[in-house]
Amino acid sequence: MSHINLLPWREQQRKEQQKEFTVLAVLVGLACLVGIFLTHISINAQIGYQERRNTYLENEIRILDRQIREIRDLEATRQALLDRMTIIQELQASRPLAVRLFDEIVNTLPDGTYLTRLTQRGMNLELAGRAESNARVSAFMRNLEASPWFGEPTLQVIETREADGVRLSDFRLTVPQTAPAEDNGEAAQ
Repeated sequence: MSHINLLPWREQQRKEQQKEFTVLAVLVGLACLVGIFLTHISINAQIGYQERRNTYLENEIRILDRQIREIRDLEATRQALLDRMTIIQELQASRPLAVRLFDEIVNTLPDGTYLTRLTQRGMNLELAGRAESNARVSAFMRNLEASPWFGEPTLQVIETREADGVRLSDFRLTVPQTAPAEDNGEAAQ
């Protein structure tokens, strides 16, 4: 005899399909949750790793900044020392020139003329003094111009006055300073 199933098989099939769907939906939901959780853990681990790298780099940058400041300070100190050395060398080289300059002034100064003030501003000399006459001031200026150590003098002021029955000429002049080429070589040695 044949078996005839009189039970509502379609309903039972629907229940089984619904049960399978629910189990499958729960499994997919759990898989999604596990995936989200693992992704969250992975991203947090990467963030932590990147933060550690950033902290390391920031520390290294601070160290390098400090070293750069130290190098700049050393460079500034070095430049200051080089500037001082240059000034000292210039002073050493010009020491004999000052002696020669005064010697040359004495050689160009005619009798009856004396200086009351000598001021050096860069490569210019400002001379002030007294002479017995205007002619002696003119002779002094000619002597300065003829000297290889001086350029052309410029008379600023000349005033004639009488003191204790003696006639004197007060003068003030400027003269550029030059140095003969062979004397520069000797001074540098």
